[in-house]
Amino acid sequence: MAKAATKKKTRKAIKPSTKRKLVATDDLARLQMISDPQISPDGKEILFTKTHTAPKNKKVANLWSVPCDGGRPRQFTSGGKDRGGRFSPDGKSIVFASGRNAQSQQLHIIDRRGGEARELTSFPDGSIGSYLFSPNSRLLAVLFRKTDPRFTKAGEAKRKKKGLSNPPWVIDDWWYRLDGDGYFGAQRFAIYIVDVETGKHRLLYDKDTLGWPQYDFSPNSRELLIATNRHKQAMVRHDAAELVRVNVSSGKISPVRGLPSGPKHAPKWSPDGKSIAWAGLISTAPGWGAENDSLFVMNLTTKKIRNLTSKHDYCTSTGTLSDTEEIEFGTNFHYTDKGKRILITIGFHGQNQIGCAKTNSGSVELFTSGRCGYGMGNSSSDGKRVAMTWGDATHPSEIVVGLLSKDGLTTRTLTDFNGPFLKERQLSKPSTQWIRSADGTRLQIWVMDPTGGPKRKRAPAVLEVHGGPHAQYGEQFFHEFQLLAANGYRVFYSNPRGSKGYGEAFTTAIEGRWGHHDWQDITAVADHMESRQDVNPKAMAIMGGSYGGYMSLWAIGHTQRFAAAITDRCVSNLVTMGGNSDFIDAPDHYFPGNFWDNIEMRWEQSPMKHIGNAKTPTLIIHSEGDLRCNIEQAEQVFSALKLLNVPTRFVRYPRSTSHGMSRGGPMDLREHRLEQILWWLKRYLQKRP
Repeated sequence: MAKAATKKKTRKAIKPSTKRKLVATDDLARLQMISDPQISPDGKEILFTKTHTAPKNKKVANLWSVPCDGGRPRQFTSGGKDRGGRFSPDGKSIVFASGRNAQSQQLHIIDRRGGEARELTSFPDGSIGSYLFSPNSRLLAVLFRKTDPRFTKAGEAKRKKKGLSNPPWVIDDWWYRLDGDGYFGAQRFAIYIVDVETGKHRLLYDKDTLGWPQYDFSPNSRELLIATNRHKQAMVRHDAAELVRVNVSSGKISPVRGLPSGPKHAPKWSPDGKSIAWAGLISTAPGWGAENDSLFVMNLTTKKIRNLTSKHDYCTSTGTLSDTEEIEFGTNFHYTDKGKRILITIGFHGQNQIGCAKTNSGSVELFTSGRCGYGMGNSSSDGKRVAMTWGDATHPSEIVVGLLSKDGLTTRTLTDFNGPFLKERQLSKPSTQWIRSADGTRLQIWVMDPTGGPKRKRAPAVLEVHGGPHAQYGEQFFHEFQLLAANGYRVFYSNPRGSKGYGEAFTTAIEGRWGHHDWQDITAVADHMESRQDVNPKAMAIMGGSYGGYMSLWAIGHTQRFAAAITDRCVSNLVTMGGNSDFIDAPDHYFPGNFWDNIEMRWEQSPMKHIGNAKTPTLIIHSEGDLRCNIEQAEQVFSALKLLNVPTRFVRYPRSTSHGMSRGGPMDLREHRLEQILWWLKRYLQKRP
């Protein structure tokens, strides 16, 4: 294994010092978010998006670039609403999406050397998704969705002028909304072709039932390889996903024959055009599951298919959670070395590493290592340099360049945007260890010692439970955790069964059986907390969001060992959740039965079934605009706890916020949420003997 090397100043731990300030709630607004690294074809510079919060709660995003051989980063755009910079393959231009035009978001193009950007496209009101240059640099494939005419800015102005009410949604299809995206009705994302010289666009492909096609240009720029699902019930028939080839000129669709049933994502064409690759799994299951996503390649002539990750118990779509990172749940890979190798991001044991799969053998080798998380962009034309990000539990992500050789990958750190903040703050560096659950299963946990608060031999402690549940906690910077440590709490977090990063059997252990092996593991972590001489066993709290909110509620219905609980954007009732989430729960798939007349198993696994046992003071946090876990999930809990005379507070955030409010919502509301958490914990933990 070739270990990655970076400059010591980036890897060096932040040492505690009395001169450093403790992490505060409003420090969240000081952090610079670095994402989407893209290297130029000649490998000389990396383009990326830098986001920060400006006064008056304004989120500012611009493109920046940094030389790969060292040098100061420079701001490349100043629109304030710019993202997704992409170099043209000939290296002459950069295309990016921008909302600087108040009327609609459009693609803009700018000379690589700088200057003024010009608006390239003229799409009507709508949303731009992904976009990709053709290898010959003449075309762009763009994912775009029109806004329902009744809900455009012009439609709104017309109603206002006539004094009319907002129009109703008339729904015929069950796919009409998505958390974080809102309501879109019958509108769908479709693939358009844009002429780079004129900016004119034309529709190429609109057959995807859900509007989620993913695509890649053929090396000769004549075709798109598209991962799509054209089934009428695509929402619950993920097994019907397919790969099709679409002629860019004529629009003719040619399905790729001989593929196994199962979800398919992130299609890629090999550099020589003779093979294709995609991520997914072989399954006849109708919907979402916990199995490993794998990386497949297919020879288009022989139709031979090889699973490149079958020899390893990796899932290629493992997301590592943080409140300062853009979470990637999809598979991220690309060809290199003239198609002989594929670089891929691997989530494993709380880390995100870069692996390399050989296309002719199927073996996967990890090219990076360490207690950290790497993110990957693209490669230079010669395949020798890779655009990447790097971060860990005490460093928010920064830009690094990967130097690829036959033996492995080394890295060089290029930016240090958050360095000044880190030098001023006293941070807690988590330790990690393994414990045993009741049945002997090994569990990885992390512990962060307090950096502030009253000095006590036995500190109050908080157990954080992650959402998903098929995700992982790990080596990522988490402002919330640092804030808790700064306020005197010893912070524990873990990856119980159901988490990704520990093999398929570990993840599928809770499929359709929430509140069993996962609760056994959470209990083991709580036992470990109580056994420590540096934890006050009478001053422990449990908290989490989404599935973590579920587990917090499950805890108060099954034990009184916690002095306080916090449930955020929770799942409380799997019966009602089955029909009111943006993703409908298919019968007899993930959970047994259905949510209308065969509810026994769902109800047994619902915290509401056991809420009558609750006595723990509980803070409930939820967003009215949450389309993933409807706010009625929280309303049920609040009503029940009030009737049971359990101390409780309900904090409701406005309809303009979503399930991901704590990660990407308005800064003032994110800070308000953190202050509510600190108030609740102080009230019920700090005065414990």
